Order: sequence, then structure tokens, then C-alpha cells
Amino acid sequence: MTGRVVVVGGGISGLAAAWELSGGSKPRSDPPEIVVLESSDRLGGMLRSDDLAGRVVDMGADGFLGRRPEAVQLCREIGLEDKLVPIAARGASVWSRGRLRVLPERHVMGIPTRFWPTARSGVLGIGGSMALARDALLPRPDVRGPLGDRAIGPLVARKLGRRVVDQLADPLIGGIHAGTVDDMSAAAVFPPLLAAAHRRGSLMRALRAETPEPDPDGPPLFWAIEGGMETLVDAVSAALERRGVRLERSNAVGGLEREGNSWTLTGSNEAAALLASIEYASVTVVTFRAPDDCLPADLYGTGFLVPRRSARKGRGPWAVTACTYLDRKWPHLAREGEVLLRASLGRIDDARAEQWTDEDCAARSWEELGALTGLSGEPTEWVVVRHPQAFPQYRVHHLLRTAGVEAAVARLGGLAVAGSAYRGVGIPACIASGRAAARAVS
Repeated sequence: MTGRVVVVGGGISGLAAAWELSGGSKPRSDPPEIVVLESSDRLGGMLRSDDLAGRVVDMGADGFLGRRPEAVQLCREIGLEDKLVPIAARGASVWSRGRLRVLPERHVMGIPTRFWPTARSGVLGIGGSMALARDALLPRPDVRGPLGDRAIGPLVARKLGRRVVDQLADPLIGGIHAGTVDDMSAAAVFPPLLAAAHRRGSLMRALRAETPEPDPDGPPLFWAIEGGMETLVDAVSAALERRGVRLERSNAVGGLEREGNSWTLTGSNEAAALLASIEYASVTVVTFRAPDDCLPADLYGTGFLVPRRSARKGRGPWAVTACTYLDRKWPHLAREGEVLLRASLGRIDDARAEQWTDEDCAARSWEELGALTGLSGEPTEWVVVRHPQAFPQYRVHHLLRTAGVEAAVARLGGLAVAGSAYRGVGIPACIASGRAAARAVS
């Protein structure tokens, strides 16, 4: 392959695309001239790691799925396999009916597949458990025929009850996307649920059939990287530069215009108009270092979730959407005598944190964590990192929109798109997207 290829955007999708263009695991003898243009002064997008009291802590994604191969494969190809760290703890809690309660076993993305584990957890209460029992004993028939897509929230609510949506599905699935399952695409976000909904009878039984139990001897559920996710960015960047790829930071691109068989980086087109219809949510992350006696010893698992519809008496909705016990989740972050906590704020329908100062965000987060967990005292140190317009919202029929973008781009020729806006927001999905786009123009 000869010529010149420009990769617009130096996030992990763009870096993966450049890596694939340069040959991936087998460097090409005749690679094109490859240039990566990044508008900011740093590469990696949301993958950011900062020093906190002598240890490197992720301020964006802190891990990636182990049961998707793309991120692990890239780590192998660039020599980071020995830096992979498996998750050290499992399980989490959810704020429900006035306190933290352990998430029940036998659920998939927050959607129960068995009645009794969820009923015993107390998360749903009596009324919610009765609605769930109906699906096990007298499941409601679907009132609509097979469709190409459905909204996750209404689909689950009809079969399993609204409490399952508000207390389980929305905190987990909605939390991943900083959105709400009330209008989130099942086809794009959770295809097994859509397939299960098309089966007759119990949704829980159908979901069990669509999502077999994971192999206990399989890979860890999640991996982190020793030295932080920015280690991945740095390693890919260094490998690309050794192959002669130019990485240009602080170089923004406004659009694209076709000139004969080549492209000029200006202007707009049909694909851009379709992409403009995708909404994005902003998230703020507050990481605290604190003495270990600040945190109750009986807290469970890797953290907890706060449902979107829950609120404090007289105080309105919680600002904190989730909290991670970082030093419990990842063994390489543990230090004797202290804890690391990460609070997340903001979602598509809550932009309060965007208006607050860093000090406001830290103070509000610490105060709410106290009310939610019984945490006391004061933090030793805190860091606020903002991710503006970083989480694309996958509305119903998102995959049709994605297909329209890809078709419009294919008609233009010599152009491909990649990133979290299309077929997945996680690190493995973004890597897969970048590498697929590279193959499309090779």
C-alpha cells in the first residue's frame, strides 16, 4: 500500500487505526505515509493517568473487559502483556430503599435471570419482587411483533416491572453510557436482551438461554494495566513513531472536502450531518486519597451505584452516580493505611457538575459519599478530571444511524470512520472500530 493516510483524532480508536495501517503485529514493508492529527495537546482521549501520592491512577477508564480480545491482543502486540493486572475483587452494591444493598447474583447487566437471588437481596422490595415473580410464573406476552430494535427500559419494565429498571438495569447499563435505558437501544447496547425478548414466555428464562454462564476458568472479567491506561497510549505511540508514523498534537481538523481522488481536511458532508444527531453526555470524575479509617470496613465489593431516580430527602437527586473502591478493585493500587475512592458525577439528564468548580465537585462528592456509605473525616488529597461531551448516547435505532453513516462514507471512497460513537464505548470496542476502519481504507 502506498500514498498518504491521515487519521483524525488521537484517541485509542485513532491510535489503533494507525497501528493497523502500519501493519499491526507484522510491520508492512510498504506502508503508506501515516499522519495522526490530534486537536488537544495530548494523545489518548479519555485514557488519562495521573500521579497521586507516588502511584499512577486512572482518571478515565480504569479497566477493560477481559472477555473481549481486542485490547489484550493490542497489549500483546506492543509488548504490554506482562503489565496486565486482573481485577482483585468482584461484586458491587446499589443504593436502594435507604441504604446500600448488595447487587443480587444471577443477573446480566442488571437484568435478573433468576427470581430468588433478586428477591432475597431486598433491592426491589415486596412490590418489585412480586412483579418479577409474575415473569417466572405467568409471564406477560409481548404486545408487539418482532422489531429491529427496542428501548431497553420499556422492554424490561413490561416483562419484569419498573423497579427492575430503576434499581438494577438503569444504574448498570445507563451508568456505563452516562445515559438512561428509557430510550437506549437494545440492539446496539445489549443484543442478547433483544433476542430474549423475541422468545415466547419468561424473559428471565429466555435471557438465561441467550447468555450462558461464564467459564470460571476463562479470562478475568476485567483487566487493568500496571502504570495506568496511559501506559497503553504511550506504548502504542512510541511503537508508531518507531515505524515512522507522524503524531501531531494541537492540530485540529474542521472538516473534509473531496478533491478528485483525494481529500482536503476542511468542510462537511452527509455523514457529518448524521453524526451531528448523536447526543453526548459529560462526566466528572473525583478521585480521593484518604486514611483507611475514614471508610467503614464492611463495604462490599468494588463499589456501588446510585440509581438515577433516587433522591435525598429535602436535597433532590444525588449528584454522585457511582463510586469505585479503587484500591480494592485493583491490587497494584493498594497502600497500607489509606484508601482510594473515585466518585462519578454527571449524565445525559444531569449537567450540574459542569457548572460547579472543582472545589464544589470535590466537596459535594465527599459529603454525598458520607451520606451514602457512612464515610467520615476528611480526604488527604483529591483530583477532579472532567470529560466533556465524552459519552455518546445510543438511542433506539442507533445501529441504523451508524449504518447510514458508514454507507455515506463508503460512497465517498477513501474514507472510513471509527470511535465510540458507533458500535461500543469500551476500550476493546474502540480498538476494534479503529482497526476495522484502517482495513476499510487499506
